[in-house]
Amino acid sequence: MEREIHTIDVKGKPLGRVASQIAVLLMGKHKPDFVPNQDRGDFVHVKNVDKIKLTGKKIEQKKYYRHSGYLGHLKEIPVKKVMSQKPEEVLRRAVSGMLPKNRLRKQRLRRLKFV
Repeated sequence: MEREIHTIDVKGKPLGRVASQIAVLLMGKHKPDFVPNQDRGDFVHVKNVDKIKLTGKKIEQKKYYRHSGYLGHLKEIPVKKVMSQKPEEVLRRAVSGMLPKNRLRKQRLRRLKFV
């Protein structure tokens, strides 16, 4: 099985649209021999992640949540802070949310590279 390398320039493109395109390429749904229980997707290299566009007021209002497991330990981080520190993390979380929640998810996300 040959894995191709797709290079995507995300400068000025909306986050959700780019994330859904990347998810399709990582899963291999664009190939005629797609099988949901096998990992036949391609590599995706993404350029200009820091120039990705968030529509509406998402840059001020959207927050990422995580919980430590202890009572009252819900952490929230605004997207504005994540975009300034690690812009690739915003795209990685969006793509991760669009991939199926199964054992192949981690393997597929490893093929997402930022250049």
